[in-house]
Amino acid sequence: MKAAFHAAFQKGARQVVLHGTDIPGLTPEHLETAFSALRRSDLVLGPSTDGGYWLMGLRKPADLFDGMEWGSSSVFDQTLAAARAQGISVQVLSPLTDMDTAEALRQHMPEWAVPKPYVSVIIPTLNEERKVGEAIRRATSPDAEIIVVDGGSEDRTVDRAEQAGAKVLKGPRGRAKQQNRGAEAARAGVLLFLHADTILPQDYVAQMFETMMDRRVVLGAFCFKTDLHTPLMRAVELLTNLRARYLKLPYGDQALFIRRAHFQALGGFPDLAIGEDLFFVRLALKSGLLGIAPAPAITSGRRWETAGPLRTTLVNQLMLAGFALRISPESLAGLYHRAAKKKRRV
Repeated sequence: MKAAFHAAFQKGARQVVLHGTDIPGLTPEHLETAFSALRRSDLVLGPSTDGGYWLMGLRKPADLFDGMEWGSSSVFDQTLAAARAQGISVQVLSPLTDMDTAEALRQHMPEWAVPKPYVSVIIPTLNEERKVGEAIRRATSPDAEIIVVDGGSEDRTVDRAEQAGAKVLKGPRGRAKQQNRGAEAARAGVLLFLHADTILPQDYVAQMFETMMDRRVVLGAFCFKTDLHTPLMRAVELLTNLRARYLKLPYGDQALFIRRAHFQALGGFPDLAIGEDLFFVRLALKSGLLGIAPAPAITSGRRWETAGPLRTTLVNQLMLAGFALRISPESLAGLYHRAAKKKRRV
């Protein structure tokens, strides 16, 4: 404080006011009062309720800092006595409370006692007992809440999710409905939609934060990767990442994330039979940019393993072509599910 006053007066300031940054009751009117008081007095002090002061103002240099018992409850009284001993005129403002401890903060702002998470991870599930536990464990973070919205599983999905520490909600069946239900219950300012068979990178919260630092980015996604390690799958991953980056079409298994306010403004995911993620991506990107986090979210390769990478990729491309030709999602869903049944017989 001594150095700050000295530097300000050296630069030609006629009135200098310093105040604390931990004063929740501080208003512009308090500062106006302090500067007004300096027209009549050499020193203005704003006493804090713990015995210190929340503001000091001077209109000329003064030696009021040496020999003080800083941190004690007598700092204000000592400063006032030192000023009077030097013949410095003083005006005292109304007392305010500063937040020196966590307990003081909790008393003044009890809502901070339970801080909000940065991200709400929302996982729609239906008969995912084999995968959901690991997805939750890898997503667990001090900065995240995990919300599982189950669409009526007939296996132990709900038990596994609760054992892994997630908050479990029951919702109507349908990925769009379930994800929207999870978003309604979310507390965080950023929403991440995670498939139950997808594993997030270890530092996913930090990567999301860095991606969303650019305010032009309205939607984020991670790079795409599967747990299959074959040359053909590496090619599929490369093409998928190129499509996401240059055509701005990430899929839902890349763990889409978005600010909650923007999600609400868009009305959530459209309730479609299939392709709700692609329709949502296109809608979201009408108002901003897509951000791709550098690390991959690793999704299960079970669909590709069952049918083979070429067949699965062909079906996915047929779905994209169908959307581009404005074929109804209901018709495409029927085609997709018929193809899936054929896959299981292969």
